[in-house]
Amino acid sequence: MSVNSEPLKLDAENAWLEGVRRVPSPNFDERPPGSQPELVVVHSISLPEGEYGTPHVEALFCNRLDASAHGSFAEIAPLRVSAHALIARDGALTQFVPFTKRAWHAGESCFRGRACCNDFSIGIELEGCDWQPFEAHQYARLADLLRLLMRAWPGIDADRVVGHCDIAPGRKTDPGPHFDWRRLRRLV
Repeated sequence: MSVNSEPLKLDAENAWLEGVRRVPSPNFDERPPGSQPELVVVHSISLPEGEYGTPHVEALFCNRLDASAHGSFAEIAPLRVSAHALIARDGALTQFVPFTKRAWHAGESCFRGRACCNDFSIGIELEGCDWQPFEAHQYARLADLLRLLMRAWPGIDADRVVGHCDIAPGRKTDPGPHFDWRRLRRLV
């Protein structure tokens, strides 16, 4: 499936995107009282690492990852993690958690002295890995999504779009050195 050329729209009532694939994850909860999205965290993921188009990321986010399907899965299969959205290599977008809810994507994290980034962030996964460039479709779709999120939550601006590596340095490296931040900023 390739990226839809239609502009993204948000159903403001339930914070789901309209016209994109929805796969509700059980791995979310309420944000703390008074918290709302103020930060976007860009991640990268592929399961197995470096393999694309597999059903394993969706399975991980929905607690259905078969630990025996690959040698690297035994350690991660028990994890309870999610992201708000995933952008595939071809730009196809899947949403797992409503943007108003707290997805479990950042783990131990800190942004500008404020800990627990899950409380006030939106997590967007790009299908990818640290050692390969991302696709043009992914940058275009991510830019579309960021513009929509910035309109919906004015506290989010270009300075509040960061990599997982920025909020969990030493623990996380994604989206990795091949992610082109300048390109993304030009598109947004």
